[in-house]
Amino acid sequence: MRRFLQIAGTCFILFSANYLQGQVRLTTSISPLKINKDQYAQIQFTLENATEVKQLVPPELNDFTIINGPSRVNSISNINGVVKRYITLTYILKPKKPGKFNIGPAIANADGQNLKSNTVILQVLNGVSGNTTGNNNLLSPFSGLDPFEETKAEIPYSDYILRNGENALEKINKNMFVRAEVNKSTCYVGEPVIANYKLYTRLKSESNLIKNPSLNGFSVIDLQQPDHSTYTREVISGKEYNVYTLRKAQLYPLQPGKLELETAQLENKIRFIKEDYARKQLNDMNEVLRDFTEIAVSPQGTEEHSVILESKPVFISVKPLPENNKPLNFKGAVGKFDISAGLTKSNFTTDDAGKLLVVITGQGNLQLVNAPEIKWPDRMETFEPKATEELNKMSVPVSGKKEFEYTFTVAHPGNYTIPPIELNYYEVRSGQYIRAITKSIDFTVIKGTGKSVHPALMIVTNDKERIFNKIFSNRWWIVIAIAFFIMMGLFIWLLKENKVSKLKKEDNITGKQRSEQFVNSEVILGDQSNPLEMARELLLQNNIIPFYNALNREFKTFLSRHLNIPENELNKKTIIEQLDEEGVSNKTVLQVRELLDEIEWHLYTPHTEAETMKQIYYKASGIIELLNL
Repeated sequence: MRRFLQIAGTCFILFSANYLQGQVRLTTSISPLKINKDQYAQIQFTLENATEVKQLVPPELNDFTIINGPSRVNSISNINGVVKRYITLTYILKPKKPGKFNIGPAIANADGQNLKSNTVILQVLNGVSGNTTGNNNLLSPFSGLDPFEETKAEIPYSDYILRNGENALEKINKNMFVRAEVNKSTCYVGEPVIANYKLYTRLKSESNLIKNPSLNGFSVIDLQQPDHSTYTREVISGKEYNVYTLRKAQLYPLQPGKLELETAQLENKIRFIKEDYARKQLNDMNEVLRDFTEIAVSPQGTEEHSVILESKPVFISVKPLPENNKPLNFKGAVGKFDISAGLTKSNFTTDDAGKLLVVITGQGNLQLVNAPEIKWPDRMETFEPKATEELNKMSVPVSGKKEFEYTFTVAHPGNYTIPPIELNYYEVRSGQYIRAITKSIDFTVIKGTGKSVHPALMIVTNDKERIFNKIFSNRWWIVIAIAFFIMMGLFIWLLKENKVSKLKKEDNITGKQRSEQFVNSEVILGDQSNPLEMARELLLQNNIIPFYNALNREFKTFLSRHLNIPENELNKKTIIEQLDEEGVSNKTVLQVRELLDEIEWHLYTPHTEAETMKQIYYKASGIIELLNL
């Protein structure tokens, strides 16, 4: 019984969670709850978990001036696997007078339900804040300047509506700009700086990046390319903007000095809605889901402007790395790194080549780290190292590993030691040069046969090179195989040419003899001429493509007349049905179907021999004889 109650309780909890997760709700919230008469409040109507919204009507807001709105935001939350969807409509309000205002519920029709939100209360004090832009909990989207007279407050103006007499270019400059931002303005050589070029806009526009900054003086790793499908929201001086990333990159300065980040230029086409047109839509504004940024507006109701926006230049002060305590073999590594080293084998002969692998891991300007110097023992021949890297360039700073492969040979047998290998780097956080070092490496070389191979021809490390060397070492077998296939191809071609010559020789029989052969073998239909006359002539000429076209046309013409089927209705289905109705044997019907398929196949693959053409021609003639019995 107790077990049953536990299971039942668990099921009840899960059912309740699923029910609450999918429940459609409409709520109203306002912030702040108390303001002065010269301040602003934000009211939001949030529809939760609705999939189909037919209507969302806000309450009467006659006691307020609508400074901005409605603005619509769709969002999704996922908390511990519970997914919720929201549609939020936001207004920014300025009270017309002090008092205590009871704002009624919003009404919505969503997912077949009629919903009503809660009511909210806003208390407006008679005091004055003294600074409408700085002390208000919710800053005005117009920087504290009320752009509307009380007589015009009935229209919910937005920035994409162009008022009569308003200067469009000034409006664009106030509501749209390009900015270059960096996470620091001072750094050391080799220390990463994140640069972000962004478009801030409150307007509806089409934008095109016409000048992409080259970022000279830096090693550049792009973190994000332009993406016009996603944006974030930021508030600047009390105005909310949609923000699009034009380019985001991490920059590694290559030299000290004052380096300039070049400007980005963006070409924009902005579309405004005329004030007169907006006034005509006043009755529809209660249907707040009709956002002017999305609805179809007639060309007469819009005004379009083109401008080029440019970001302001940004300067980065790059400091040289400290000279104090700088190691002599420092090569510019900045970050935090480790180093390790080892041989692929510690015992080999004088005939073989040794391989030393040095791996540097960590984070920093890893892409710029060079191969460390090796203090090789005497009597060794060394070669330039081969570098490979596995870097995560999306992390800041870059992280991962860099591997250097050194190849060397030893002419004399004996025991050898490679001294510790070191990497000196500068750590910005501690402001110090740090030395990372490996252990010494011991190995033994024994005397070989004296048939040494140059390292450049030895087995290399990757699979593709191994395969290539294997093929190269067996090249004569490959040459013989290729020659064999060429000879076989020539032999088959000669056989085919001989067969074609023989067929042509047969076709050189005089026209009289050829005609007699075909007259003897063909079926002459009473006093009628041959239904396949054109196909017969083309067969004599060995003209392949025209032959099959003529045979297809003449055979179907015969079937059309014989079965009384109009040519425009003639197809395999009608032919077979009519043959069945006339009582033709199944065997003959099957032969007709097969012949039609065969002719059709050769129409698309006409590369055939003369003997095949003859067989198909005789087959068609035989079927015609059967059908005429």
